[in-house]
Amino acid sequence: MLKTTLVVPCYNEAQRFPLSVFTAFIEQHPNISLVVVNDGSSDGTSLVLQNLRATNPARIQVIDRIENRGKAESVREGMLAALAAAGKPDVIGFWDADLATPLEAIFDMLPKLEDRPTLQMVFGARVALLGREIHRKPQRHYLGRIFAAAVSAMLRLPIYDTQCGAKLFRVGPLTPQLFQESFSSRWVFDVEIIARWLRANRYDRNLVKTTIYELPLHQWEDVQRRSQNDAGSSDLVRCSTTDDSNARASVKFSPSARSDTTKTA
Repeated sequence: MLKTTLVVPCYNEAQRFPLSVFTAFIEQHPNISLVVVNDGSSDGTSLVLQNLRATNPARIQVIDRIENRGKAESVREGMLAALAAAGKPDVIGFWDADLATPLEAIFDMLPKLEDRPTLQMVFGARVALLGREIHRKPQRHYLGRIFAAAVSAMLRLPIYDTQCGAKLFRVGPLTPQLFQESFSSRWVFDVEIIARWLRANRYDRNLVKTTIYELPLHQWEDVQRRSQNDAGSSDLVRCSTTDDSNARASVKFSPSARSDTTKTA
């Protein structure tokens, strides 16, 4: 199996962080490591994460940030740490701390990268097909579909679900370019990653289509949020992107519409 490092951003997760699940998962799968980023939590998250690290310090790294800077920066810092770690991974990725996507889904995603050398990214997609257990609040689902349609039109790529918090990236020469610069948005940085990938591949959309794979998940659960920044459906969504040499996705997005990936404030 490909050597993999998962980045897990955390904000005020002390009461619900599934410590035993992560501990057992790392113990059972020696090719997987974790970089867990505490994004300036105001509760006991730091202690919980240090207890997690103590179970396997060789394969669990904790980044304990004092200042809260948002999920985008937590993921970016964690991905750079994963790339810089000794014993370079073949794959890096990020995963939501609440395990809305079960960790076992990684074993559906990794084979895509193993079997198809041209693939560079595998994204979980929350598609409510028969035989799947995809439980999303209708409000979030419809907001997400509107947002995804807008992003697809702007990037001119047929992407279904930009905001699922389960994504894997093959480590290659272009991977660092996705995370070197700070993101414009605290929440919908996933769109910026895709825009940066377009830029890195000189806007060859036919090529990019062969490098990203969206995998419909078997299970996804809309976990109740505890963030003080959660908001209602009245929030407005405004997205803009440029297709110039910077290939930036500049998104101003209110908390409720940031979809289902936000656990850091």
